Amino acid sequence: MSPSSTGAKNEVAVEVGGRQLTLSNLDKVLYPEAGFTKGQVIDYYTRIAPVLVPHLRGRPLTLKRYPNGVASQFFYEKNCPKHRPPWVATTPVYAGRKNELMDYCVADDLPILVWMANLAALELHPSLSQAPEIQRPTMMVFDLDPGPPAALLECCTVGLLLKGLLDGLGLQSIPKTSGSKGLQIYVPLNVDVTYDDTKPFAHALARLLEAEHPSQVLSLMKKELRTGKVFIDWSQNDEHKTTIAIYSLRARSRPTVSTPLTWDEVAGAADRGDADALVFEAPAVLDRVAEHGDLFGPVLTLEQTLPEPPSV
Repeated sequence: MSPSSTGAKNEVAVEVGGRQLTLSNLDKVLYPEAGFTKGQVIDYYTRIAPVLVPHLRGRPLTLKRYPNGVASQFFYEKNCPKHRPPWVATTPVYAGRKNELMDYCVADDLPILVWMANLAALELHPSLSQAPEIQRPTMMVFDLDPGPPAALLECCTVGLLLKGLLDGLGLQSIPKTSGSKGLQIYVPLNVDVTYDDTKPFAHALARLLEAEHPSQVLSLMKKELRTGKVFIDWSQNDEHKTTIAIYSLRARSRPTVSTPLTWDEVAGAADRGDADALVFEAPAVLDRVAEHGDLFGPVLTLEQTLPEPPSV
């Protein structure tokens, strides 16, 4: 990303991947506790793009925007902004509840990602599907959501139980932090399946773990039942839902990131009781990628077929 000229006092014109963009308010602090600025947000997304963009390519994307930072109001944006440059890719998706087509942004390249970051779209929430085959997910996800006083370490324990169950079914899985308070388990598929396959399968596994570990696991969505347990949110496997993108920033007090993990890291944190070992901010994630590459890479390529789900 190279500056080519300056405009107004708080704007700078840059060239990114052959596209011309005007970036604004680069000194605005979006994470007050960390002093992390909009310029640093854009820099992070620019540097993480080589591993992030492949996971976003072709997927309808919901933007969660914080124009005045994480301590101020935010809004979700499903329809791609009408003031977008003509080179920003979009895809139409039918919204059943509104009975209309919505044009979602699609982050197919670095310039689009930088343009989104300049909108203070801190969080990126892609579909589990690629357009135009919105009914066909390329992966299955389990979102582990702890009910206080349960927290990230309890999610690790439940995540390891879920891994054991998936291993027994011959399915490889990859964990990542939510970047917030939970853990998410992804099962790469990349075969011809629909949500009518993945959603009941995920539900069956959640119910089975709940039956086997009722003091730790919950498969019901009722919040009043979650105290001290980990809710396995199987309902994310739905064409109308999105999950936080791998490598996306989160709008927490500090610039934490949804970060891919190894199962050894999950087990080690659980054994040591060290939840902090699984909390990564933007600079640390860049260092991890430089050292390990994209630990989430298999989600893009690994082909797996769902077996019959175990009975509860």
